[in-house]
Amino acid sequence: MEYTVQKMAKLAGVTTRTLRYYDEIGILKPARINSSGYRIYGQAEVDRLQQILFYRELGVSLENIKDIVTAPDFNKVKALREHREKLIKKKEQLEVLIANVDKTIAQAEGRIIMTDKEKFEGFKQKMIEDNEKKYGQEIRSKYGHEQVDRSYQKFRSMTREQYAELEKLGTRVLETLKEAYATGDPASELAQKAADLHRRWLSFYWDSYTKEAHAGVVQMYVDDERFKAYYDKQQPGAAAFLRDAVFIYTGMNKCKEK
Repeated sequence: MEYTVQKMAKLAGVTTRTLRYYDEIGILKPARINSSGYRIYGQAEVDRLQQILFYRELGVSLENIKDIVTAPDFNKVKALREHREKLIKKKEQLEVLIANVDKTIAQAEGRIIMTDKEKFEGFKQKMIEDNEKKYGQEIRSKYGHEQVDRSYQKFRSMTREQYAELEKLGTRVLETLKEAYATGDPASELAQKAADLHRRWLSFYWDSYTKEAHAGVVQMYVDDERFKAYYDKQQPGAAAFLRDAVFIYTGMNKCKEK
């Protein structure tokens, strides 16, 4: 069956403008242009659009989606299985949040009493979901699904007191990093203190620490504009300075970018 751009948009629940944009960026070309100049889509394009919308639902950028679906070795069945696995996890996360909201409503109505731990569960789950949406693809690609899932599980089991300590430690990392940056020396005592605080902060998330992984994370802070913007927000250049300090701290300074 074939579809015009209007019918394709209606079928998929997107706008015609979206389909035209997908055509422009080369992520979803029509099967052909008819004699009247209209875009015509066939079954292959319907399937491609379905894949695109699956990835969009999971928070993947259009740039990354294009790389995935246009790759010569793209496997539709494998991709669908991966979509299913991620959607199941998302469903489980939503169920936890829904249950937490239901309990909170019940407490507000005086029907139950929630423990502080129960209140905190929903909050932690929301943080995990936000992190997965923003950085999930990158960190899973770099560290693997198992490592990331273990990290999330460690965060879920964190007590309220541990979380408070984590937040306090995160603030100390930024404050010490800012002071250390003023020295201009990533090998200084202050810079090395910032690197050590950063190690302690990471250890709240990781089930095991390695110097190689620590060095890899701070390099990602420099390479990824989102992380870089976070550290450079108060002090431009802080992300690269932290990387240099950690490379020295871990003995990985010979891996430093030239």
